[in-house]
Amino acid sequence: MVKKVGKPSFTVSESEHVYLNHKFWYPGRVEWNTISLTLADPVTPDAAETMMSILDAAGYKFPNSPAVATESTISKAKAVAALGQVTIQQIDSEGTEQERWTLKNAWVKDVKFGELDYTSDDMVDVEIELRYDWAVLNSNRTGDWKTYTRKVDPGQTTANVLSAEETAIGGL
Repeated sequence: MVKKVGKPSFTVSESEHVYLNHKFWYPGRVEWNTISLTLADPVTPDAAETMMSILDAAGYKFPNSPAVATESTISKAKAVAALGQVTIQQIDSEGTEQERWTLKNAWVKDVKFGELDYTSDDMVDVEIELRYDWAVLNSNRTGDWKTYTRKVDPGQTTANVLSAEETAIGGL
């Protein structure tokens, strides 16, 4: 059961250009930041067992022998497939979905299995950090679903897209 999850976020790097006595800044690459989520670990299904199964499906094998230690490694393709498609849904007070984020090529980066505290009746929390390449937003805030991602025609190159965008915004 998910108790808490962060929404996608990104950072745009910057490059400095100095010209005479002036400093100009230019946007650089977009990096999508990791997402953290917290699960309550009930007895069934067992969140710890599920996370270990995902690690196994990603290609990790315990190095019980030299042969096993060299036979398999984690790959991005297996790690993404093991986790499956990740979506984060935000609902309003009536249970109507308002936003849906789809994480592209998500995989498990970090897992913390929590702490055992026998002075508390709380369930153990499992904290998970996900890495992904980018996220797609679908929004229903106005009652009409909108997808926020650029659609490029199959025959269109990146150079054509950039050229068209520069023309549309006056060459800036």
